[in-house]
Amino acid sequence: MDLIITVLIIALVVFVLFSTVRIVKQGFVYTIERLGKFTKAAEPGLHILVPFIDRIGRKINVMEQVLDIPGQEIITKDNAMVGVDAVVFFQVLEAQKAAYEVNNLYGAIMAITTTNLRTVMGSMDLDETLSKRDEINARLLGVVDHATSPWGVKITRVEIKDIRPPIDISEAMARQMKAERLKRAEILEAEGDRASNILRAEGDKQSAILTAEGKREAAYRDAEARERLAEADAKATQMVSDAIEGSGNQAINYFIAQEYTKAVAKFADSPNAKTILFPVEATQLIGSLGGIGELVKEAVGGESAGGSGTPLPKSKPRASVPRSRGDD
Repeated sequence: MDLIITVLIIALVVFVLFSTVRIVKQGFVYTIERLGKFTKAAEPGLHILVPFIDRIGRKINVMEQVLDIPGQEIITKDNAMVGVDAVVFFQVLEAQKAAYEVNNLYGAIMAITTTNLRTVMGSMDLDETLSKRDEINARLLGVVDHATSPWGVKITRVEIKDIRPPIDISEAMARQMKAERLKRAEILEAEGDRASNILRAEGDKQSAILTAEGKREAAYRDAEARERLAEADAKATQMVSDAIEGSGNQAINYFIAQEYTKAVAKFADSPNAKTILFPVEATQLIGSLGGIGELVKEAVGGESAGGSGTPLPKSKPRASVPRSRGDD
């Protein structure tokens, strides 16, 4: 009998210890109820409860949580039916309110997010719902966070995961996008052709300008060269005239003999000529070379010789003068 009583006492002590000592895990907050009424929120750590009076009420997860919003069929402002999926990130800041201000916290957040999602996207056109996701997310975040604040919950983010327009609208949008891309491609190609034609015309213009300037410069240089040549000829003629006026027949004979010699020398320039034929009068040139030297001396020596010229020596005429080429 004593053994049975001892075992019962030990069992009672163990039960009391287990019901009295409580350990709260990190990331959770437990609500403590005394006789059914909330008394305090137990933070992570070791807590001692009053046996048979205190008990654990709700175990609240205070870590940031993710709530997946199931797909919704929403009618937009322009009567287009689209399917939308969303996700909500939230965190419990006040365990007491989350435990006792709302029943089924997760269901309440899902319901209020779904209704506001329909409201926000229903006020937009289809194009706006597809292109303004950031605006939709911001509006949903503000509305849902304000609605859940009495529950001790902070909505950190609301994100639209997917927007699914109808198949016919998707095909029409694809055709529209293709037409828009083709339009932009043709515009860019036309602008490129225009720029190319403009640059080519500018190049032709510059080329024509430079060609005209080159021709003008060449004409100017040619005219200047002809002018200088004419001046040289006039100066040479003046010098010849002065020499004739000063020396008389001697200067005339000298210039005639010089030109005659140059004319005869050109006969030897022909590459096909092996024999040069001179007229009878031309043979007198050979005998007059000595006389040209005397004329030069008299012209340089002054006017002591007077106006009388030195007679040119005569030589016997020859019919032809053979010339052998160096390569024969």
